[in-house]
Amino acid sequence: MKKRRVVILGSTGSIGTSALKVARDIPERMEVVGLAAHSNIQKLAEQAREFGVEHVCIFNESKAAELERMLPGVAVYTGLDGLCELARLEGADMVLVSIIGTAGLKPTLEAIDAGKDLAIASKEILVMAGEVVMQRAAEKGISVLPVDSEHNAIFQCLQGNHGGAGAVNRLILTASGGPFRTWPAEKLAEVTLEQALAHPTWKMGRKITIDCATLFNKGLEMIEARWLFNIPMERVDVIVHPQSIVHSLVEYRDGSILAQLSSSDMCFPIQYAVTWPDRIENSLPHLDLAALASLKFEAPRWNDFPALNLARQAGLTGGTMPAMFNAANEVAVQAFIDGLISFPGIWRTVEKALSNLSPRPYHGELSIILEDDAAAREEARKVIFG
Repeated sequence: MKKRRVVILGSTGSIGTSALKVARDIPERMEVVGLAAHSNIQKLAEQAREFGVEHVCIFNESKAAELERMLPGVAVYTGLDGLCELARLEGADMVLVSIIGTAGLKPTLEAIDAGKDLAIASKEILVMAGEVVMQRAAEKGISVLPVDSEHNAIFQCLQGNHGGAGAVNRLILTASGGPFRTWPAEKLAEVTLEQALAHPTWKMGRKITIDCATLFNKGLEMIEARWLFNIPMERVDVIVHPQSIVHSLVEYRDGSILAQLSSSDMCFPIQYAVTWPDRIENSLPHLDLAALASLKFEAPRWNDFPALNLARQAGLTGGTMPAMFNAANEVAVQAFIDGLISFPGIWRTVEKALSNLSPRPYHGELSIILEDDAAAREEARKVIFG
């Protein structure tokens, strides 16, 4: 059984800290050799000291000098170039990408070109450029292993499927439904930032927590699943499952449905990505099915939470539309955080912005993706500020 030498891009965030828990739990299978963070140098320095890491990157270049003083003898990289340098790190064989937003795209492609396996937790990468990422990975013969609990669950349910995509009827992503699952539609305009940040199951960053409340996160995951598993968009579905115990399901052509279950802890999918195709013991809690007693499933409220329909349409349209969908949502979420728009204003902003934009095919040209990403951000700002 092989030990993986892992670079973690986004080590101070929720996924990164969970990945380090996994590294503590299975040191015989996971060695951390590189760490990157946006601006939290105190936490990054602590992590580097604990794991004896000799290569780190701080995205905020103004913090680099102080970090160098805190970590004498450690190579400190900065900015986007630094992330790319770390992604190519000699001796590493896996890069775990957990950077929110578009900043993870270039380092991901650099890691692929350097022949590193990928563990992907940043769904924006595949939403923006899934065609490019998966094609390059296939050409290089490297593994792209999903870390999102839903996609990791689907990945597990597909193990042993010898019929390829043709044997699959549907990929079914589970959604907790967020904190407003039972709220009447007319009350959603009253949602406060504090309420939107109170996720019923998972503890995550602000952006992804709000995306879970609007179901934009699930919409992004639908597009991500389409590329990860080479399944047409119309065969990617969503079911609401408030307990977040069943992490996703695969329905096969014969009517059989396979599901993956575990406690709601991101260490499970991270460990499987690192140790795949092996399963090894750990200190994580096992499920007590008798104590669960029952599991609940319900249809999403497609009309009251339009993000799912907007995502499906973006995925079906293709080209740069998914990238524009993601970009407009990022601007709208920040506007909600800043108190500039209401909670329903998030999806209204995205819908109006996309209606004013024309997607383009990109055929592997990243410059086109980035241009249309910028255009969508500008259009969303026009919608918000007039």
